[in-house]
Amino acid sequence: MTSKPRKSRLKRVLVVLGSVVAVLALAIGGGALWLWSGAKVSTAGTGEFRNKLSVPPLAASHVDEKTGRRVFDLRMQSGETEFRPGQKTPTWGFDGSYLGPTLRAKRGEKVEVRIRNGLDEASTVHWHGMHLPARMDGGPHQMVAPGKNWAPHWTVDQPAATLWYHPHPHGETEQHVRRGLAGMFLVDDDRSERLALPKRYGVDDLPVIVQDVRFDGAELDSGHKMMQDVGFLGDRTMVNGTLDPYKIVHDERVRLRLLNASTARTYDFGFTDGQKFALVGTDGGLLDRPATMDRIQLSPGERAEVVVRMKPGERSVLRSYPQDNYGSSWHRRFSGGDDTFDVLQLRAADRLRPSPAVPSRLGELELPAPGNAVRARHFDLKISGINGRKMAMGRVDETVTRGTTEVWTVRNGNGMPHNFHIHDVQFRVVSVNGERPPAQLRGRKDTVFIPSGTTMKLALRFDGGPEFADPRTPYMFHCHLLSHEDQGMMGQFVVVDKGQRAAAKDPGDHEHH
Repeated sequence: MTSKPRKSRLKRVLVVLGSVVAVLALAIGGGALWLWSGAKVSTAGTGEFRNKLSVPPLAASHVDEKTGRRVFDLRMQSGETEFRPGQKTPTWGFDGSYLGPTLRAKRGEKVEVRIRNGLDEASTVHWHGMHLPARMDGGPHQMVAPGKNWAPHWTVDQPAATLWYHPHPHGETEQHVRRGLAGMFLVDDDRSERLALPKRYGVDDLPVIVQDVRFDGAELDSGHKMMQDVGFLGDRTMVNGTLDPYKIVHDERVRLRLLNASTARTYDFGFTDGQKFALVGTDGGLLDRPATMDRIQLSPGERAEVVVRMKPGERSVLRSYPQDNYGSSWHRRFSGGDDTFDVLQLRAADRLRPSPAVPSRLGELELPAPGNAVRARHFDLKISGINGRKMAMGRVDETVTRGTTEVWTVRNGNGMPHNFHIHDVQFRVVSVNGERPPAQLRGRKDTVFIPSGTTMKLALRFDGGPEFADPRTPYMFHCHLLSHEDQGMMGQFVVVDKGQRAAAKDPGDHEHH
């Protein structure tokens, strides 16, 4: 007589459990759908471009009569920036509340930059893309303590290029850059000055420093959303610290010096009307000849110089388009590959000053020949570290000989996007997955985007005078998705003279000044 009630109770329990499982499944499925749909961001067609583009001023300088150096002064400081009317946002900057002035020097000049740290924590200033001795590089071993000074100096010895400067403290780089510490460093040379390219800074030659941001009230949000393992991804962009920017142009041709100064986001720049532009320069300087294209992909740290032709009265929008080379659809969605941003509007005046055509030849590339390589090295990129090792301040990973050429093979099989930046050198991309590199990778490069499933061969030459041989002071190689760098996806190499060995580095020696 008791079997029926027991069966009935068991049946009710099973029904209840089934209902609970169904509800949980629906909740999990609904949550996954919510995460998936909420991860995609688009500002296409929504911006009003109401703010005039800010152009960073050219930094003041003077030539010291005793040393012959062109001297710049930079102060790292905190402040407040009104990105939106009536809302003051806490920020950092150089000589101001956000970003910094544009430094400019000519090839062959001796330069000195006197850094003053006015922040309440230690930081560094790294000269991204610059060829200079390791002790002047501004990596994590050249920390500047609060209230202290640092005055690196070197001779500019590289072709005209769009370079930049930013902090490089170990484990804190993403936060320091996100707060606003960044600026451009333009190098000129005799060849570039003779070319018929737009060259009036702020008029027809424009710095375009692109960053993605997200606001939490009046403050800059720094949180990493769920599933976003590339790092911080914002929900809108700004240029030179300007939200919804426009620039009125009065010339037929405009040169845009594009810099991806975001900490994790990769962009694919093009114009909404589909017009083509001339790519004239990459990270380390001008190409040998311009390349006509309608898109240019830049990962964090990369630069490109493009010349666009304007028509009287037109309004042309620079947009970042979705990208399909992030790996799986999952990584495309949660790493920003599906996102679209309207970045900058160019407003052509009704009458434009005529501009000469872009020259068909820009000069000879100064790039190493892979056939001269004396050493090959391999680097496997994973979020857990490079070649299976996390960054250690006291460990030198590679030792190279001054005056030699090497070929480095860099592979990303990690399933997520990475890129690769090497300090001190401008390298040649020899091949991408065994094929000849596309036009945008045939110039001088110091940073490259390496999507999952990609292998690149790079040719590097470690040139420089005796001061470049320094067995005690390392340069860095690392992923320039700054959260990855901060998590330890970075290594160190020293340049030595033949017969020298790397000297042990004290991990506590951060060289505070």
